[in-house]
Amino acid sequence: MSTAVAVFYGDFGRVCLYSMDKAMVPHGHREGHLIFHVQGPPGEVVVDDRAFPLAPGQAVAISPWQAHYYRPVHTRAPTLALVLYIRPAWFLEASRRASSSLRFGRVGVEVTDHLARLVYGAAHAMADPDGHDPLFEDRLCTLTQGAFDQSWQWTARGAAFTGPDLPTRDFRIRKALRALQERLGDVTDLDEIARDAGLSRPHFYKLFRAQVGVTPNVYLNALRMERAIERLTATGQAVTDIGLDLGFSSQASFSRFFIANGVVPPSMYRRSAQQVLLV
Repeated sequence: MSTAVAVFYGDFGRVCLYSMDKAMVPHGHREGHLIFHVQGPPGEVVVDDRAFPLAPGQAVAISPWQAHYYRPVHTRAPTLALVLYIRPAWFLEASRRASSSLRFGRVGVEVTDHLARLVYGAAHAMADPDGHDPLFEDRLCTLTQGAFDQSWQWTARGAAFTGPDLPTRDFRIRKALRALQERLGDVTDLDEIARDAGLSRPHFYKLFRAQVGVTPNVYLNALRMERAIERLTATGQAVTDIGLDLGFSSQASFSRFFIANGVVPPSMYRRSAQQVLLV
């Protein structure tokens, strides 16, 4: 069973130390996402239907709203991974560079000796229940910046990259996005969302994926995960009530959803979560 060794959260977003032995379902995040191998057998991350190794010397960089999922290669032992979900606004401010963005140049990132030291240092700090690293946020920024820079090496745009092209979304997709946010606690009927936006179901799915980068189902699941994580870490609300508020019929169905999209059960995630207080 996959377990959460530690989960830290703060202004930067979330950083998780996961022991993983189960495959996930395709999903996405609005945050930039970095996955580093720490120890154990290699695994792989499938990004946009292409498999990338998660192994010593090789990390995976996932841009916001890029569909992906983890799957183990070997089942004899779990893979320990350091997983970063970095808020683009924090990274832009922390890095203080005009070229900063969390759109990565490529998915496969070479873990240099410098990056490896940062990865193992962060993992060690998170695994030590009695430790406190006042420079933890700085280390995260350095690690994220290093992976970002490495992802753009030897690419066509390279150092000239100044940020992603901002999408100009069709007004019907903008309307659908607002509706998904507003109806998050309901049992959402995507066919109804499509009709309200003035689109047929096939056209809605095609246009949504083209303009957002993921399907409406994956987007909706990402919103639910964000809301669930916010409630689990910031409130004492019962897990069952959180699931019911998000439209799940039972705690069991909510737990299955959370495990498939977030590695571990919601109760385990809550127990492992620690807020990083910066001074």
